[in-house]
Amino acid sequence: MNHSDNQAPRRRIVVLGGGESGTGAAILAKDKGMDVWLSDFGKIAPKYKDMLDSEGIAWEEGGHSMDRILAADEVVKSPGIPDSAPVMKAILGKGIPVISEIEFAGRYTDAKMVCITGSNGKTTTTLLTYHILRDAGLNVGLAGNVGRSLALQVAREHHDVYVIELSSFQLDNMYDFKANIAVILNITPDHLDRYDYKMQNYVNAKFRILQNLTPGDAFIYWNDDPVIAAQLKQVSTEATMYPFSEKPEEGDAAYVDAEARMIINTPGTSLSMPRADLSLHGLHNLYNSMAAGISACLLNIKNDDVRKALSDFNSVEHRLEPVATIDGVRWINDSKATNVNSCWYALESMNTPTVLILGGKDKGNDYSEILPLVQQKVKAIVAMGVDNTKIMEYFGDKGPQLVDTHSLQEAVEACSRLAVKGDTVLLSPCCASFDLFSSYEDRGHKFKAEVLKLNKQ
Repeated sequence: MNHSDNQAPRRRIVVLGGGESGTGAAILAKDKGMDVWLSDFGKIAPKYKDMLDSEGIAWEEGGHSMDRILAADEVVKSPGIPDSAPVMKAILGKGIPVISEIEFAGRYTDAKMVCITGSNGKTTTTLLTYHILRDAGLNVGLAGNVGRSLALQVAREHHDVYVIELSSFQLDNMYDFKANIAVILNITPDHLDRYDYKMQNYVNAKFRILQNLTPGDAFIYWNDDPVIAAQLKQVSTEATMYPFSEKPEEGDAAYVDAEARMIINTPGTSLSMPRADLSLHGLHNLYNSMAAGISACLLNIKNDDVRKALSDFNSVEHRLEPVATIDGVRWINDSKATNVNSCWYALESMNTPTVLILGGKDKGNDYSEILPLVQQKVKAIVAMGVDNTKIMEYFGDKGPQLVDTHSLQEAVEACSRLAVKGDTVLLSPCCASFDLFSSYEDRGHKFKAEVLKLNKQ
């Protein structure tokens, strides 16, 4: 039989990581007729094992079969796996192309893409944008770091628009994917341990969201961010630019006027609403509301629909989330604050004496950014982590009382001793959660449970 009589071999796709992202990518690859195999160095959750089994997709956990992985035509990688991992060094050494789930899914849909990144506020802005579009009646999907796998939705559903939260890790492995609306909220030091402790490497990753934009696309960004401003002097985009800021600046698409109204101006829209009517309070949430509002206006959502959605949106769990008021002390869960700048925004919104819980897995933090607010608003710092040496040494001679704890229960007990009626206890750790917890969500849930125990005592 001649070779031409044989069918061409199926494209071999290896998916690394068996979570939401990887499982969705594997199902999309299967639906597109590819030879797909999934490998996870850790454990795969039962939910995803069941999904893979029901689809007839082969998988492994607890290690990598390198011969099968290195036979791939292309690898779809979970964003949590660093290039420094041995499996990645082997793949890259062999020259096998590596892409993200978002890049893979983008090949198979022509839906409009609203893509949101930034060091802080991504999740709130993504959920708020999705809320506006969904309530206005658009057929919209939610994906990326929140919602369900984009690849799974592309495989099994149809949406006209996707709102996607993108981390720098996801952007690292995106090449041909194109946003229609790209949003960069802010850029402050974060994840520097993944970027050789070089801030510019992290900035470059964030700016990959501008790849492939055309004049018909939009770039929305915070006009007063010094890192964004410096990068825009080095790079250019064909997209139409829509900056926003608190006070009016030339060319701004959104700002607050002298009468404390939020103004949004886009080619087809001129919208205003009292800032006091926004459901999300604090300066950081003003910026999040502006970015979401501009995105919605560019998608031709009616002004009344935008105003209504911006005024009735419920806050995001683990982001300045009120837990309880016990004996006159407010307890706030801001476990999502995994970097220093996110904590800065939380402290900026505090208006009572604050007991601040800091600590976890340090990612190269510089605490000097929050020092002025700490000295102005914080009466005590409770350090909560396996190793609190850096926190204790930095804040040791700078004013607030310091307590060294190594468990959540110990930290909450210390806070309950330190806080008096009229105070706020704020969990805004500045650090990743992985020293004591499985995720920032796990940390937030356990914090809330521990606080609610106080209410029963």
